[in-house]
Amino acid sequence: MSKPLNVTVWNEFRHEKENEKVRAAYPQGIHTAIGEGLSGSVQVTYATLDDPEHGLSEEVLNNTDVLIWWGHKAHGEVQDEIVARVQKRVWAGMGLIVLHSGHFSKVFKTLMGTSCDLKWREADEKERLWVVAPGHPIVEGIGEYIDLEAEEMYGEHFDIPQPDELIMVSWFEGGEVFRSGCTFHRGNGKIFYFRPGHETYRTYYNEQIRRVISNAVQWAAPSTREYPKYGNHKPLEVIKAKVQA
Repeated sequence: MSKPLNVTVWNEFRHEKENEKVRAAYPQGIHTAIGEGLSGSVQVTYATLDDPEHGLSEEVLNNTDVLIWWGHKAHGEVQDEIVARVQKRVWAGMGLIVLHSGHFSKVFKTLMGTSCDLKWREADEKERLWVVAPGHPIVEGIGEYIDLEAEEMYGEHFDIPQPDELIMVSWFEGGEVFRSGCTFHRGNGKIFYFRPGHETYRTYYNEQIRRVISNAVQWAAPSTREYPKYGNHKPLEVIKAKVQA
């Protein structure tokens, strides 16, 4: 039997402490709802912004197979040293799943190299997430679409690099569309951005949303391939001396 994947779920954990509506939706924190919704063989660890080193020490990250990231109001408080640490681990093969407003996190923007900006609106409107890559393992067990009766709107243009794969596209009641499920590769690491999850809605209790995130964890798991060696390199073959004219 293969060993379980070590998954670290990171959350600012600020809204739940400061906003009664968010606390009512996620009394144990958004991170706990996400972690408890993971299926498959996983070992879950939680980390939050106010933990020492944001809960992301070298030891924690070195033992993390997949990192799940939710952030919103305190992106600027994340230390650049920790951002660089996460980036390095992704390059080395750690999987990264960025949820909802994590699109504006330092971690995601650093890895994407763009502003990652978008349009948004809070109007309790319906969202329909259409599956546009039905053969992809991230949407295994999901039908043609997922309906969410109330969510925050994110609309195009979404300023990200061209995704390696577009898995899901959202339509909103107000008329906008959005690339809501996108994959990227950076170094040896795999990244999945998944849009739903505004803090005042109980989206992370939705079984289909949980299934997508669980599938994404398995997809983003590190491969066994070693990290490439860079720098000065000895020749593989004997280089014959050139006769000078």
